[in-house]
Amino acid sequence: MQLPLAISMGEPAGIGPDVALMAWRDRRDNGLPPFYVIGDAGLMELRAARLGIGVPVVPCLPEEANETFPFGLPVLDIGDGMDDRPGDPTPETGLVVIEAIRAGVDHIRSGRARAIVTAPISKAVLAAAGFQHPGHTEFLGELARPFRVGPVRPVMMIWSETLAVVPVTIHIPISEVPARLTTNLIVETGAVVAHDLATKFGIPQPRLAVCGLNPHAGENGLIGMEDQEVVAPAVAELNRIGIAATGPHPADTLFHPEARTTYDAVLGMYHDQVLAPVKTIAFDEGVNVTLGLPFIRTSPDHGTAYSLAGTGRARPTSMIQSIALAARLSQKKPAA
Repeated sequence: MQLPLAISMGEPAGIGPDVALMAWRDRRDNGLPPFYVIGDAGLMELRAARLGIGVPVVPCLPEEANETFPFGLPVLDIGDGMDDRPGDPTPETGLVVIEAIRAGVDHIRSGRARAIVTAPISKAVLAAAGFQHPGHTEFLGELARPFRVGPVRPVMMIWSETLAVVPVTIHIPISEVPARLTTNLIVETGAVVAHDLATKFGIPQPRLAVCGLNPHAGENGLIGMEDQEVVAPAVAELNRIGIAATGPHPADTLFHPEARTTYDAVLGMYHDQVLAPVKTIAFDEGVNVTLGLPFIRTSPDHGTAYSLAGTGRARPTSMIQSIALAARLSQKKPAA
């Protein structure tokens, strides 16, 4: 039998608890495998009651999740009886949020779970609680170190059936992007993407389309030199090491339906360059996947959505897609 998936509860005041509960409610319609939530069981019960969706919350250990799952939502209770305060975040809950992520990764390492799905967090709330990382991706890179000797290079990909994108620089001010963007950074990112598309997604020869940094990919140096001096050499090096990469491409013509047939993933030079298109095309279906890790991690491609928390108006589609993709990528292959 396959191990269950671990889901970290995320920000308690956001929609993480809502969409986890709804995913269990809709498990049969979507063919979801067993999963358990790491968080505060009392809060999950209160949120289920507030939503009025009749989901039984069952405190249990990861080892009990598979047998519990058909009858109720398994929850590993690491909280201390939080109040249910949708839309009203407080730094006091930050330590439980952080510990839920840490515990999920530890469960994978110790053979208690096969992958982790992380519900949305609030970076501001966690920072107020002493969290030292810009986001999930960077924190997961630190948690991955005990899995193996050598460097870990976490890479954020937003995946959907219609479009997959990777920002080379992530959570930094746009004013810092030109200085932080280097040929080596683009090549390292592209190599991780190509490797994981081949080994985890089963795409034998992944095709990467690389965006230019400037409008019109620099227009041959008329609108900035970065595309000629930084991006184009990276594309050449990716091809030299055997990765099918094209570019630099003008970003404004790279995301229409015909263009999307020419690649498997897009490398963007900064966050919004590629996240704006994928969230426009596949907002409800997008999944955040961290590549370059020695384990599988996915997450809904949306935030905490405080205004929707506890109202019943949150849509669980992205959480359901995240669970399904984590299950697919962590599927144990049958012995030959």
